[in-house]
Amino acid sequence: MNVTRLRRALVAASAATVLAVAGCSAGGDTGTAAAASGSGSAAATATATTLAAAAAPTDVLADDESPEPVDTDYDATDTVSITLSGSTASSDDDGVTIDGSTVTITKAGTYLLKGTLTDGQIVVDTADADAVRLVLDGVDIASSTSAAIAITSAEQAAVILADGSENALSDTDSYAEDADVNAALFSSADLTIGGTGSLSVSGNGNDGIASKDGLVIESGTITVKAADDAIRGKDHLVINGGTVSATGGGDGLKADNDTDTDRGYVWIAGGSVTVTAGDDGIDAQTDVAITGGTLKITTGGGHSATVADDASPKGISAENYIGIAGGTVTVDAADDAINSAGSVHLGGGTVTLATGDDAVHADAELLIDGGELTVSASNEGLESALITVAEGEVDVTSSDDALNVSDGSGSADAAGGGMGGGGDQAIDGLLVTISGGTVVLNSEGDGLDSNGDATITGGTVVVNGPTNGGNGALDVNGTFTIAGGTLAAAGSAGMAVSPQGSGSQAVVSATLESSVPGGTVVQLVGPDGAAVATFTTSKESQSLVFSSPDITDGTEYAVYTGGTASGSDIGGLAAGGSTTGGSKLATATATQQAQGGMGGRGGGMGGPGGGMGGEPPTDQVPPTDPAQPTG
Repeated sequence: MNVTRLRRALVAASAATVLAVAGCSAGGDTGTAAAASGSGSAAATATATTLAAAAAPTDVLADDESPEPVDTDYDATDTVSITLSGSTASSDDDGVTIDGSTVTITKAGTYLLKGTLTDGQIVVDTADADAVRLVLDGVDIASSTSAAIAITSAEQAAVILADGSENALSDTDSYAEDADVNAALFSSADLTIGGTGSLSVSGNGNDGIASKDGLVIESGTITVKAADDAIRGKDHLVINGGTVSATGGGDGLKADNDTDTDRGYVWIAGGSVTVTAGDDGIDAQTDVAITGGTLKITTGGGHSATVADDASPKGISAENYIGIAGGTVTVDAADDAINSAGSVHLGGGTVTLATGDDAVHADAELLIDGGELTVSASNEGLESALITVAEGEVDVTSSDDALNVSDGSGSADAAGGGMGGGGDQAIDGLLVTISGGTVVLNSEGDGLDSNGDATITGGTVVVNGPTNGGNGALDVNGTFTIAGGTLAAAGSAGMAVSPQGSGSQAVVSATLESSVPGGTVVQLVGPDGAAVATFTTSKESQSLVFSSPDITDGTEYAVYTGGTASGSDIGGLAAGGSTTGGSKLATATATQQAQGGMGGRGGGMGGPGGGMGGEPPTDQVPPTDPAQPTG
């Protein structure tokens, strides 16, 4: 994939293209690395927005150089034996030369290694066109001067862990700065690791496992601890299976080819992978794709850790594209949990994030059209210039903005942004579109914040906004329209806004005279006495906004507190409830154009007296239990 082309097109993409994509879902993508094929990615269009928004990870990777793993099956009767004996070794094959404790393999073939080298090295140096397979069967190799295994020249190579075997590799504690061989298990050729045994790698001087071409892990139990990067494949790093534990003082998993735009990617297609890193958990020069398996990442000590000013330990980082279409992903990061300088596509799987900064950050575009995303802790939750939610389940908790559409320039704030509704403060090209799925936002800053426009056409959006008056549950600088779906938002009143403009769906909005405490059941009741919404506040709230297809433009609704909520709920918005025992606070008239404020700021409730700017809170609700539409 051409990184420059994609990023340039994404930044220039029009809002109309995003809206066209919003109704599409790429669906799940559960292929393995060996299944990637085809030419071109999913969109040959005037802009690359369709490419980023609709393409599944395998579609994106189809533009990249395909991995070509070596077959790790072998015939045990057709192998060359090498016996390691402390400070020396022995073999009767002419493709093996032994010089003290250095064993050099000069021919292609399958080699069975057993025993221990206390201070030695296995070297592969062959010009043959066929692959070299090293079968490790109870091997322990340590080197005080270089790598334990150095594949310096080969067409392809494989390290195979024999059934039931336990193997260990460790290297020197320092390398020259310009050393070519610089990992405990090093390969200059494409390397495949497989088998059902175990391998423990100690990268004392630099990296643990490194390939200067591609690296594919098919199976095995692999534990790596490294001074710098734990596992690195320059062109690509692909994990199809096995149990992998990677601990690095630098990055955990890395692909760093910054010359070829079709290389430098990381793909997790299966297996169980645990990463603990001082810097990034996964760092890819181009793309990261996760289509299966279980992935657990901890970076920089986790989301509550304090790191140096010049450190930025991210969970998953890529320059071009990050796509998750399957599997289970858990990230606990001191910096951003997911960060792309291009686009992020969450289309499947279960993703759980905790972060000291942004949970998901994409410079150009973030698309969510499937799967489950839970952000348990963040500074800002979701951040991008274009955010589209078309499907899936999203639940975000943040100490600042939960969903923030921004170009990173800060120009909206400089223009007095944050008040919402001021079209002259909006930044062209910034847009959040929600057309399906469920979105629950729990913020201490703004809940849903757009420095451009916002459009809701479907799905369910619930915002448990801030308690401080300097932020609002909804904060949109440009046009905020709603033409479908369900919106429930509660928060402070200082910056309150509600949908306004050309939307076809009516809205009930209110700014309360005083706050109601967390845990309060608030119900919206129609003229027929039936509740159309039952919402339980999660924190102190003074601003309320509700819209659904059940709201009729021009109709007066009564607002009550008390009663009970029942059935399942989404972020506090219940499937049903009873108004028995509740108190009427006020009335409000639904409108397709928000009243008061700066364009979209919510006006007070109508009616005489106090309470919520409406009728005095003296009327008692009749003891009924009306059925409530689910919307």
